[in-house]
Amino acid sequence: MNFRSFDEFWPFYVSQHSKPATRRWHFAGTLLSAALLVYAAAFNWWALFLVPVVGYGLAWYSHLFVEGNVPATFGHPLWSLLCDYKMFGLMLTGKMDREIKRLGKRPILNGF
Repeated sequence: MNFRSFDEFWPFYVSQHSKPATRRWHFAGTLLSAALLVYAAAFNWWALFLVPVVGYGLAWYSHLFVEGNVPATFGHPLWSLLCDYKMFGLMLTGKMDREIKRLGKRPILNGF
């Protein structure tokens, strides 16, 4: 599936994160990877290799064992990363549920 813009990709990304537990695993992965990045910069550069392992590891776990789908990262790595940060920000500010309602029930498309 080809997306022409970030705005076109966002509803698809949200549809791939339909379960609250999936979004919580993503939130935890993003938060922990950011904390590891700060730790690595301040104390131990070798910890940098853990940043993507933790961030993607928790997110991919949620897709495989909670959501039951394939991570959008495999087909759209950059937009998926940007959407993850957007979702993290919306969750942090308590606006993700409102965004899900705004997007409404859309068909869940296959990303490949």
